[in-house]
Parts: sequence; C-alpha cells; structure tokens
Amino acid sequence: MHSMFPPTTDAHPFKTSHHPTKTIMTTTHAANTITPEEVKLSRSVEQLVTGVPTSDGAGVKLTRVITNNLQRRLDPYLMLDAFGSDDPDDYIAGFPNHPHRGFETVTYMITGRMRHNDSHGHEGILQNGGVQWMTAGRGIVHSELPEQEKGRMEGFQLWLNLPARDKMIEPGYRDIQNDQIPELHLDNGITVRIVAGHSHGREGAVQRPITAPLYLDVHFSSVATFCQTLPRTANAFIYVYRGSVSIGGKTVPQQHMAILGNGPQDDGVVIESQGPAKVLLIAGQPLHEPIAQYGPFVMNTQQELVQAVTDFQEGRL
Repeated sequence: MHSMFPPTTDAHPFKTSHHPTKTIMTTTHAANTITPEEVKLSRSVEQLVTGVPTSDGAGVKLTRVITNNLQRRLDPYLMLDAFGSDDPDDYIAGFPNHPHRGFETVTYMITGRMRHNDSHGHEGILQNGGVQWMTAGRGIVHSELPEQEKGRMEGFQLWLNLPARDKMIEPGYRDIQNDQIPELHLDNGITVRIVAGHSHGREGAVQRPITAPLYLDVHFSSVATFCQTLPRTANAFIYVYRGSVSIGGKTVPQQHMAILGNGPQDDGVVIESQGPAKVLLIAGQPLHEPIAQYGPFVMNTQQELVQAVTDFQEGRL
C-alpha cells in the first residue's frame, strides 16, 4: 500500500499524562513458560483518534488512522491503515505495482487473502491471521492483489520507520502464517497474539533491535483486565477493532485509536474490557531523526527523496 502525503519534516509537540492504578498481574495456567506482567502505574489516554476515510492503491477503501501529522508523536510509526469490507468493489482492484524505500511495512490480515509479488523475486499469499513483514530498505516495487472475488477482507497495514543507518539496506520479505504467531491464553479468558516484541516472557514472531516494536493483538472474551509493561521511553497506542475497552476510566470505542501518554513514572498499560473486544497494542522506541516523506518514500532529507524518485524512475529499485 502507498499514499501520496506531502513531505513532512517538522516536529510535533505533545502533552504527557499518567493515571495511577493498583498493581495488576496477569498469568496463565502454563506458569512454567509465562512470566507475569506487573504494572504499577498505567499510562493514560492522551488523545482519541478516529482516522480519516480514504482510498489507496487502485481505489481500495480504507481508514487512515495514523496520518502524517502524527508521525513525530508516534515515532517510529509512520502510518496505520485499517481496511475491512464485505463489498468486493471496495477492495477487488487491490494495490498494483508501487515502490517503497526507507521503512518497513507490516500487513496483518484478519480475514481474506492477498497475493504479494515484488521486484526482488518474493511471492506469497497473506491470509487469515497471517502477517507480511516487508523491509523496503534501499528500494522495492511490489503489488498486493486480492486472491478472492467475494467475501470479507479485513486487516491492517502499519509503516515502521527505519533508522538512517539502515534506510539503504537490502530489501527483505517474510510471510508469517497464522500458526507461526505465538499465542498466549491467559487464565482470565484473554488471548494474546504476539506479532512482534515480547509479552509475558514470550518472544513474538519478529524482533527489531533499534525500534524494538511491540505488536500485540489482544482478544477479550468477556469482562477482563490485561496489563503489559512498556519501556518508559517508548511511544505507544492501541486501536480497538471490536467492542470497546477503557484505560484509566477513559473509554476507547470501536474503530478508535488511543494515543497513550508518556508519563515519566508509567511502567506499562492496563486495559479493561466490559465484554468481548479485540485490540491492537503497539509500541516502539522513537528514532528522534528527521522525517522527510514523499508518498511511498520515507528518508531523512529532501535530497534523499529526490534521489529515491530518480532511482525509481530510472528502474533502480
């Protein structure tokens, strides 16, 4: 997926806040493989975001949840798109060949089938519960086209920035099927899918040393509380795609993102559900580097953007 945002280079100021809470621990029956998470002071909801309806690719309808004006606040994340429709007209044209440079794309398919092809010979089918993790690096041209003509297609695409030193590394691609994503089954009925990072002492499917992304898909089956420790230096948010949850007494409705405050004493987040709900919890270490973007290219300077466009036009991606 790609978008044609105007270039962005300026910083975005933000407020911090926190909400005290009692110590909460979640455990599982498999105590020998699970380390309880303990949160003494939960982050609070700094801001609710509803996202912007738009279209991308060849007319795929989606909601852009992280827009370019939030890139500094949610560094190292550049974009989050949520898509979901039962109408084939909303997705059937897919995302024909388009370029990327300078970041990673993480596509998480909840329902549906999408075929990936790229200029470096990678091919794969992204399907129910699977993740496609692509490192654009110095450049890649790829397509994402539906492998279905009817039914529901639903999922998310997240853009994760690369540090300046890695923006021109060799491109990479990995298909992570549903059964390759570690799952936790907590004794309070919560299921946690660990796409990236660590939770309850368990390692997720992907690790990144510099941005240290945490990507959890948390499923509540009923009234329950989930807690996750977070580094104080990390930026974090949740996106609720089923039901609703609350953090520090603040309700986060369905199809809303909650940016979590960076209180200096906060050591994690406590999420409470009053019924069935599904939530993405995402966090990462900010890069604190300049962001220069032109559509599908994200670099550190305008000169690097000009070079990226030239390299694409001359077939060097």
